[in-house]
Amino acid sequence: MLFRLPAPAIPFKSSLQLLNMAIKISWPGILAVAIAYVIIGQIVYIIGAMADMGYYTDPSYFAVWSKTMMPTAGPPGMEFYIMSMAFQFISGLLFALVYTIVSKSIPGKGWKNKGLMYGFLVFLIAGIPSTLSMILLINLPLGLILSWMLQGLVSYLLVGLVTAKILK
Repeated sequence: MLFRLPAPAIPFKSSLQLLNMAIKISWPGILAVAIAYVIIGQIVYIIGAMADMGYYTDPSYFAVWSKTMMPTAGPPGMEFYIMSMAFQFISGLLFALVYTIVSKSIPGKGWKNKGLMYGFLVFLIAGIPSTLSMILLINLPLGLILSWMLQGLVSYLLVGLVTAKILK
């Protein structure tokens, strides 16, 4: 062989070290956060949907909504709610897993400050960029998109608090 590639640098000395890292994760806590994420998300988004109902019932926007959300003119079907909760559960797992990785780096003392800061940081790196993308890409009223952004902020802050409390 003419040349030899260096072995890839692996941040773990052994698979045992990786296993030890995985054992330190509180899986019951992660699952509890994911369930809380679903509950908080559903409450915030139901309140938001009631406040934004005028947008959802405006026939000029019916074509924008997915067939899962609005198969016909009217409220979403059960499939939408099941998928919504499944997606929120997955997001909650990710939210909690990332928290376990970065929790020692989050500024603030006490679980309340850390939870609010984590929720706000997630909003900064997820909520604002997704809002800006929606403004650019989707033909929806700015008021509705900003309402979704506010709902996201409230959800991230509340779930941040719950996450920090459960995983402290």
